[in-house]
Amino acid sequence: MTVAIRSASLRDVPGILAIEQGAPAASHWTFEQYNQRVGSGIILVAEEAGEFAGFVCAHAVAGEWEIENVVVGGEFLRRGVADALMRDLIQRASAEGASAILLEVRESNLPARRLYEKHGFLEAGRRPMYYKDPPEDAILYTLQFDR
Repeated sequence: MTVAIRSASLRDVPGILAIEQGAPAASHWTFEQYNQRVGSGIILVAEEAGEFAGFVCAHAVAGEWEIENVVVGGEFLRRGVADALMRDLIQRASAEGASAILLEVRESNLPARRLYEKHGFLEAGRRPMYYKDPPEDAILYTLQFDR
């Protein structure tokens, strides 16, 4: 199936929350936080066959973009949704003149780490015991754009 990527609107926030709440490892935000981020940040949503499949949330500051959350609904895993979201986010960041995209991920989240590495992200550091429940290191990744 083809995955369609588009910018989120306020009407997407309930769907974003529903997918996020079904993903225990995701960052969990409130309805109000997502409403604010839709207006001031970068949230891309993925749809497959007209169904809400996932989203990526990022924040741009001083030419650097930081990925804050990438979540794919359970029934859409391993169908290219996260890959399409990352590809589109990278294209948008590059087109808008970003110098880099940054992110942190649980050390044990090997599927996410493989996804980032597939798209050219390089390991840039570690934050010991950054995550709680369970305690775990964060691995920092960076994708630099040649400008």
